[in-house]
Amino acid sequence: MENKVVQVRDLAAAYRKNTVLHDVTFEVEKGTLTGIVGPNGAGKSTLLNTILDLHPRLSGDVKFFGKPFKNVKKKIGYVPQRGSVDWDFPTTAIDVVTMGLYGQIGRLRRPRRHHREKAYEALRKMGMEFYADRQISQLSGGQRQRVFLARALVQDADLYIMDEPLAGVDAQTEQAIMAILKELKKRGKTVMVVHHDLQTVEEYFDSVLLLNRKVMHYGKTKEVFNRENIAQTYGGNMRWFGKEHRDEFTVHE
Repeated sequence: MENKVVQVRDLAAAYRKNTVLHDVTFEVEKGTLTGIVGPNGAGKSTLLNTILDLHPRLSGDVKFFGKPFKNVKKKIGYVPQRGSVDWDFPTTAIDVVTMGLYGQIGRLRRPRRHHREKAYEALRKMGMEFYADRQISQLSGGQRQRVFLARALVQDADLYIMDEPLAGVDAQTEQAIMAILKELKKRGKTVMVVHHDLQTVEEYFDSVLLLNRKVMHYGKTKEVFNRENIAQTYGGNMRWFGKEHRDEFTVHE
């Protein structure tokens, strides 16, 4: 049991009476880097929001480290989609990262010097230390993503859950983020990532969850990430030429 970081059983969720997820069951083991992959509208973001109690569930049971989310939320770092954040809010990069320490700082208390130092170090790891005092509205998309990842890192969580952290970033930022995620895995952390680029799944993740309103396939990437399973997940709207011909891999959504 102690090796099971996430346990989801028979999860169902809906929007406006339309069922988005049903019969979702899976477990994530400690120290793994898992990609969540599926077509547009498959319920990937809804899955994250539901297991994190940000969206109501119709049914099912979710446990983190064997307990409900509310009992272990300090162990979990969450990076939402960039599009869900109000980037015009007047705050700096260092302030955004410091928000990740509020569980340690306490409500209604001001951050102390060592809190700011931790936040600065997290920015440094993401190559963003020179932007610490920059307003987030003035940052590029890739820079904003690095700041939000730094906010998650500063929590020193045991589980990191990220909703498309690589979407819309440049190649350099993508490699920097993946280097950090792989380093977290080496340290025994567990990472779950909603991912959109099928061409890099084999390179980035040791496990993959193929989702289309329900779990289509889940397991080690080398075992379940194949033409048949992906065609089934995407409804056949794809062409697959294998890992050796990645440039010819196309999905029509």
